[in-house]
Amino acid sequence: MMGGFGMGLGGIVSLVILGVLVWVGITLYRSSGVGGGRAPRLHGDSALETLKARYARGEIDRETYLRMRDDIE
Repeated sequence: MMGGFGMGLGGIVSLVILGVLVWVGITLYRSSGVGGGRAPRLHGDSALETLKARYARGEIDRETYLRMRDDIE
Protein backbone atom coordinates (compact mmCIF):
# COMPACT_ATOMS: atom_id res chain seq x y z
CA MET A 1 0.00 0.00 0.00
CA MET A 2 2.76 2.47 0.86
CA GLY A 3 4.75 1.45 -2.22
CA GLY A 4 2.07 2.78 -4.57
CA PHE A 5 1.96 6.10 -2.79
CA GLY A 6 5.75 6.43 -2.91
CA MET A 7 5.87 5.79 -6.65
CA GLY A 8 3.08 8.29 -7.26
CA LEU A 9 4.93 10.92 -5.26
CA GLY A 10 8.11 10.22 -7.24
CA GLY A 11 6.22 10.75 -10.46
CA ILE A 12 4.85 14.06 -9.25
CA VAL A 13 8.31 15.22 -8.17
CA SER A 14 9.68 14.23 -11.58
CA LEU A 15 6.97 16.24 -13.32
CA VAL A 16 7.67 19.27 -11.13
CA ILE A 17 11.38 19.07 -11.90
CA LEU A 18 10.65 18.70 -15.61
CA GLY A 19 8.30 21.68 -15.49
CA VAL A 20 10.94 23.84 -13.79
CA LEU A 21 13.52 22.87 -16.41
CA VAL A 22 11.14 23.74 -19.25
CA TRP A 23 10.30 27.07 -17.60
CA VAL A 24 14.00 27.92 -17.20
CA GLY A 25 14.65 27.01 -20.84
CA ILE A 26 11.81 29.19 -22.10
CA THR A 27 12.91 32.09 -19.92
CA LEU A 28 16.49 31.88 -21.20
CA TYR A 29 15.28 31.61 -24.80
CA ARG A 30 13.11 34.70 -24.49
CA SER A 31 15.79 36.74 -22.72
CA SER A 32 18.19 36.03 -25.59
CA GLY A 33 15.97 38.17 -27.82
CA VAL A 34 15.22 35.35 -30.22
CA GLY A 35 11.84 34.15 -29.06
CA GLY A 36 10.45 37.05 -27.09
CA GLY A 37 8.18 38.31 -29.83
CA ARG A 38 10.15 41.53 -29.95
CA ALA A 39 12.42 42.75 -32.70
CA PRO A 40 16.01 41.93 -31.78
CA ARG A 41 18.16 44.88 -30.87
CA LEU A 42 21.18 45.45 -33.03
CA HIS A 43 23.82 45.76 -30.33
CA GLY A 44 22.13 48.84 -28.88
CA ASP A 45 22.61 50.88 -32.08
CA SER A 46 20.66 54.08 -32.18
CA ALA A 47 19.22 55.43 -35.39
CA LEU A 48 22.03 57.98 -35.65
CA GLU A 49 24.72 55.31 -35.20
CA THR A 50 23.09 53.21 -37.91
CA LEU A 51 22.96 56.23 -40.20
CA LYS A 52 26.65 56.98 -39.58
CA ALA A 53 27.54 53.38 -40.40
CA ARG A 54 25.56 53.51 -43.66
CA TYR A 55 27.36 56.71 -44.66
CA ALA A 56 30.75 55.23 -43.76
CA ARG A 57 30.04 52.17 -45.92
CA GLY A 58 29.09 54.40 -48.83
CA GLU A 59 25.46 53.27 -48.94
CA ILE A 60 24.21 56.88 -48.89
CA ASP A 61 25.74 60.12 -50.13
CA ARG A 62 26.61 63.18 -48.03
CA GLU A 63 23.45 65.12 -48.87
CA THR A 64 21.24 62.19 -47.92
CA TYR A 65 23.24 61.66 -44.73
CA LEU A 66 22.90 65.32 -43.68
CA ARG A 67 19.17 65.39 -44.46
CA MET A 68 18.48 62.17 -42.56
CA ARG A 69 20.67 63.28 -39.64
CA ASP A 70 18.66 66.51 -39.36
CA ASP A 71 15.44 64.48 -39.39
CA ILE A 72 16.68 62.22 -36.60
CA GLU A 73 17.99 65.02 -34.41
